[in-house]
Amino acid sequence: RACTELGIEVLTLFAFSSENWRRPKQEVSLLMDLFLTALEKQVRKLHSNNVQLRIIGDKSAFPAKIQQRIVEAETLTGDNTGLVLNIAANYGGKWDICQAVRQLAEQVRRGELAPEAITESTIADRLCMHDLPEPDLFIRTGGEQRISNFLIWQLAYTELFFTPVLWPDFNREEFEKALISFSHRQRRFGHTGEQMEQRRDA
Repeated sequence: RACTELGIEVLTLFAFSSENWRRPKQEVSLLMDLFLTALEKQVRKLHSNNVQLRIIGDKSAFPAKIQQRIVEAETLTGDNTGLVLNIAANYGGKWDICQAVRQLAEQVRRGELAPEAITESTIADRLCMHDLPEPDLFIRTGGEQRISNFLIWQLAYTELFFTPVLWPDFNREEFEKALISFSHRQRRFGHTGEQMEQRRDA
């Protein structure tokens, strides 16, 4: 709701990483149940708020019932024009790059693409969120100061914000603190501060 009211167009949440399968079976089972419950109970609310829901990650590893609910949720909300909500589930940044490279390798094998034609752009075009802008701001809650294999290609020039506040306590007030911090930063994209000032004044 806060994203919609603040004019944010895309929000991506890391729900379940590809490394989370290593956790105790009981914990994984609980996470799957929570994911299924959320898909069943929250999707219509998202739809009524014009939110487009996307699930990014290797969905083939999920139980059939969850895969079915994902298809139903994405189909229901697919034409919505408001906030794009990406849920990263069984997702890893390394996996994302690997699956993109596999697509390119297959094109090379079929003779559809020359190896020297592979560029940053051809890889980026095959990542999960290839049709969306790269993130402006990454927020990590809970006091940890790492990105944990999340969107490692897309975060190249993203501003990072770390907070000790735990996720359940991360409310609108805390969210706005992160946005205020972001608004005070100068994004350089490889340029010097002086160059950015010159561009701004041009």
